[in-house]
Amino acid sequence: MTSRESHLVELVDDAGRAVGETTVSAAHQPPGQLHRAFSVVLVDPDGRVLLQRRAAAKTRFPLRWANSCCGHPTPGQSPVDAADRRLREELGADPVELTELGVYVYYAEDPVTGRVEFEYDHVLRGDFRPGSRLRPHPDEVAELRWVDPAELAADLDADPGAYAPWLGGVVNRLLNPDGQLAGPAVNPAGLPAGLPAGLPAGLPAGLPADDAPERPGGR
Repeated sequence: MTSRESHLVELVDDAGRAVGETTVSAAHQPPGQLHRAFSVVLVDPDGRVLLQRRAAAKTRFPLRWANSCCGHPTPGQSPVDAADRRLREELGADPVELTELGVYVYYAEDPVTGRVEFEYDHVLRGDFRPGSRLRPHPDEVAELRWVDPAELAADLDADPGAYAPWLGGVVNRLLNPDGQLAGPAVNPAGLPAGLPAGLPAGLPAGLPADDAPERPGGR
């Protein structure tokens, strides 16, 4: 197990309340355990977003295009503090001010590695200043590119297999920060049968967490 895979993540219920902790590796073993995560989108002055192609060594969805930076807070750590750390580690980026756009829950199975993503994902926006440094770590990032978000949204529909499965929800949060999704964010065919306990009944993959149906004991 790599050092990153042995790090602790915070397990949560479908309302985002902490309920325990486990390792990164254990959280992503089938059938998956719902845990807190973050996704950062860096936006330049022209409105373009920075994408990274995940390195081949990644244990989940390697060589797929994803948002600027992703990761997991340690138990009790804020998503913003964790994101600041990962921006330095993955991208060698200068500090940026981060704003949370919203949260959504998604579930995805990696057909190549067999790992599972089952995450309560905090979507964070950062404004990238011209002249700021980017020095991506080769063990984390295969390549970078800037893209118009509307064009990206169209390409996600046309060629979803080229992208990490959480990216659709991240882009929807960027384009619709009020929480109204423009369309299916992830896995439009719906969730597979036999999902782990804790996923709100009827919640499609990639739906904003605040759109989850109410239920007894929920938020």
